[in-house]
Amino acid sequence: MPAVVPSCLVAAICAAASYPTLGATGPYRVTDLPSLGGTVSRGNSIDNAGVVLGYSRLPDGQSEHAVAWLFGRVFDLGTLGGPNSDVAWPAKGTFGRVAGISQTSAREVLGENWSCSAFFAPATATGYVCRGFVWEFGHLRELPTLGGENSYAAGDNRLGQIAGWAETTVHDPTCEGAGQGKSGQVLQFLPVIYGPASDRVVPLPLISGDSSGAATAINDRGQAVGISGECDQAVGRRTAKHAVLWEHGKAAELGKGQLPATWWNTPTAINEHGTVVGFLGDPRDVTGNITHAFIWSRQTGIQRLVPGDYGPSDTDNSTAAGINDHGQVVGYYVAADGTLHGFLWDLQAGLQDLNDLKQSDYTNTVQLATDINDLDALREEFRPAAVAASDDSVEREVIRQFLGRFPASHLALLSGQERDALWYDLAGQKHLMFGMQLIE
Repeated sequence: MPAVVPSCLVAAICAAASYPTLGATGPYRVTDLPSLGGTVSRGNSIDNAGVVLGYSRLPDGQSEHAVAWLFGRVFDLGTLGGPNSDVAWPAKGTFGRVAGISQTSAREVLGENWSCSAFFAPATATGYVCRGFVWEFGHLRELPTLGGENSYAAGDNRLGQIAGWAETTVHDPTCEGAGQGKSGQVLQFLPVIYGPASDRVVPLPLISGDSSGAATAINDRGQAVGISGECDQAVGRRTAKHAVLWEHGKAAELGKGQLPATWWNTPTAINEHGTVVGFLGDPRDVTGNITHAFIWSRQTGIQRLVPGDYGPSDTDNSTAAGINDHGQVVGYYVAADGTLHGFLWDLQAGLQDLNDLKQSDYTNTVQLATDINDLDALREEFRPAAVAASDDSVEREVIRQFLGRFPASHLALLSGQERDALWYDLAGQKHLMFGMQLIE
C-alpha cells in the first residue's frame, strides 16, 4: 500500500472520530462533514473534544487549506502565504493549538519537492518553500529549520511539544537528487522536537550510521517516535530504514533485527502508555505499494496486526494510522476487491472492517480511518452525574465541570444551541455530533 494514500471524497469517511463502548462492535453512526467548496477533504486527527483536523480543497480544486471541524462546522486555518496547507498527521495538542504544514510565498530555489508535496493538491504541490506551522488564536506561526529551506510539523502533545523534521545546510550524498522521476532532494534533514518555547527546536539523534530522519509523533510523557535512515527522497522509503523511539534524548530501534525490509518502516502514532503503531515495509516491494500495519509495546515487542511471512501467500496490505489510550487502533487495508477499507483493531476483536460496523443506511465506503480518540471515557465519566442532576444548580455545576475539559477557544466558537446539545447528549436525551460520527 502506498505510504502516501489517495485522498478520499468528502462523502467518504476519512477518520474514525469516536467509538462505541470498549469491546462493542458497533454500529458506528457516520456523518459527513462540510468542505471549503472543493470535492476532496480528509480528516487526519481528532481529539477528545471532538475536533477533527485535516484539509479541504478549495472550489477550484487547485489547492487545499488546513481546516478544523468542530460540531459539524468547518473552519479554514489559512496558509503561510502559499497555496496549500494541511494537518497531515494525528495531532493531540489541545487548548486551541494546531500543528501542521504550509507552503510560504517564497519559491523553492534548490528544486526540491520536499516532504510536504506528497500531502498537497497535485496542481500546486511543488515550487514553494514549505514549513511546519503552529496555529494559535487565529494566527499561523512559522516553525524554523536547522539552516535549510524546509521544515515539517507532524504530531504534537498537550505540553506544547511538536514532533517533526527540518533541513540542515548539509548536502547529504545519500539524497536522491535531481533527475527524471526523482524528488530533487539534496539537503540533509533531521528529526526535531519544537517547543514548548516558540523559538525552541531540538534535533534528535539518529541510529548509528544513518544520515537523515524524521520524528512523526510525541506523547505527553515526551516519548517521540519516527524514522532514521538515508536522506533519499524525503518521503519515507529508505529514510525509514529504522523505526525509532526517542526517550530521554536517546534513540532506540524498534524491532531491531526483526524487520525484513530496509524501507518504509514508519511509526505513525504513540499513546500515553508508550504503545506505538504504524506500518512496516515489505522486502518484495521498495515502492511502498505493499505495507503491513504493526503495533509495538515493551511487553510484546513489534507485531504485525495481520500475521504473515512476507512470502507469496502473504496477502496483507495495511497501514495502522492511530491509537487511543484504550489500545484501539485504526487504519486501512486493501480489501479483496482491491479497494481501500478503514479498519478498527483491538486485542479482543482483532481487525474489523469499519464498513461492517457502520449504520446500514450509510451507503458510502469507509475508505480510511486515520485517528481515534478517547471521547467515550470522558462522556461516561460525566454521564451518571448528568442523569442524576436534580435541579438547575446541580445541572450548572455538572456542565461547568464537563465544559472545563474542553479548550476555551473551542467553546468560544459554539452557539448557545450547540452548548445545549452537549448537555442533552450527556444526559442521554439526544444525539450529539462529535467530529465525524453520531454516537448513540
